[in-house]
Amino acid sequence: MSISNEPDSDAATPQQPPSAADTQPRDLLTSCVHCGLCLEVCPTWKLSGDENNSPRGRLRLWREEAEQQIPEDPWTARYTEDCVGCLACESACPANVPYGQILELQRAAQVSSGRSRIPSFLRLAAALAARPRLFSSLATPLRLWRQLGFGGSRHLFPGRPHVLLSTADYATQLMNQFRPNGPVAALQTGCLMESVFREINFATVRVLIENNFRVVVPAAQECCGAVHEHLGLAAASTDCRIAAFTRLNPDLIVTNSSGCGLSLAHAAPQSLPVRDVIALLGEVSLTRRTPDLPDARVYIDLPCHLVHGQHVSRIPESVLNATGLPWEYAPRASDCCGSGGVYHLRKPENASRILQEKADFLNHAEGSPTILATSNHVCMMQWFSASRTGLVQRPYTVRHLIQLLDPGPDFGR
Repeated sequence: MSISNEPDSDAATPQQPPSAADTQPRDLLTSCVHCGLCLEVCPTWKLSGDENNSPRGRLRLWREEAEQQIPEDPWTARYTEDCVGCLACESACPANVPYGQILELQRAAQVSSGRSRIPSFLRLAAALAARPRLFSSLATPLRLWRQLGFGGSRHLFPGRPHVLLSTADYATQLMNQFRPNGPVAALQTGCLMESVFREINFATVRVLIENNFRVVVPAAQECCGAVHEHLGLAAASTDCRIAAFTRLNPDLIVTNSSGCGLSLAHAAPQSLPVRDVIALLGEVSLTRRTPDLPDARVYIDLPCHLVHGQHVSRIPESVLNATGLPWEYAPRASDCCGSGGVYHLRKPENASRILQEKADFLNHAEGSPTILATSNHVCMMQWFSASRTGLVQRPYTVRHLIQLLDPGPDFGR
């Protein structure tokens, strides 16, 4: 098996899918200096104590397979599947190993060769994500369920999404009413966010327009590709993922999900910046909210793909102060909560164990209400599950940070 920069003369046929070694330049597989600094930040190494379940260990296994020192067996595929993909190792690495890029290629190679099998419900989820309008239509009963205040799933946090009005139509209504004249921000609505947790998109539109951004929402936008990257499946081309945004010629693309933002940034040209909405709002003079919650306390948790993927190490203090609520960072705020895109669905036991120690502080945290705030809806799902699975025994509320800045659904009335 070749690990050179040039294609192998014995390139695999469709009946024999290429391994990751056939698609990765040699320097990717040999760039790790084996210093071990990644171990202490790796959630699966901390769970298992097994070096094969660490970034350094996985890189060694992948390289040894590529060099045919060991056979391509199910054990390596299992260790690949066990990786959360939090990218904390990239932040810790002194050699700047592009672990996320290597992981994505390994996942794809192992899935295409049949060494890693994706559960059917996750394949269905990926298929729906690639068809966002169909996904949104099929999820209408779920939005109604949440609108009526019903619960059920341990990941389905409370909310009041509009059942029929889309974020694109809602943004058009508010733009016609307020007519802001600031930068043109194209909002990426997301497949799961728009289909199930649409109230967060509506809050994002209100906050941006209140702060003089001209919000446009491409109605025909495609999936960012995050779900497919997490699973090792082929996503739509980068041109396809970004086409709906470039047609509108905005000043920037805004996302309210750090995982979606990171994947979309992989596809966007350098001339069209992709910005996380919370980081972006730190650059403007925000309207300060005055909530009537004198005893509340907000604990801020940082999504991995914001910190380690988009390299936003802290939420701007001006944004946190604008909530009008007392706040502090949650203990170990930069550590992974175990959500990992689809990891909490594929490896629920591991995800729960990763969350357990991180969430324990909520059992004795101050505040009435106690609010756990983050900026990724999948992280919100994971944090909400802590109450449903008994990891946290006392009441707390999970919120997206944009919701704490929201002027509310009566904005403009």
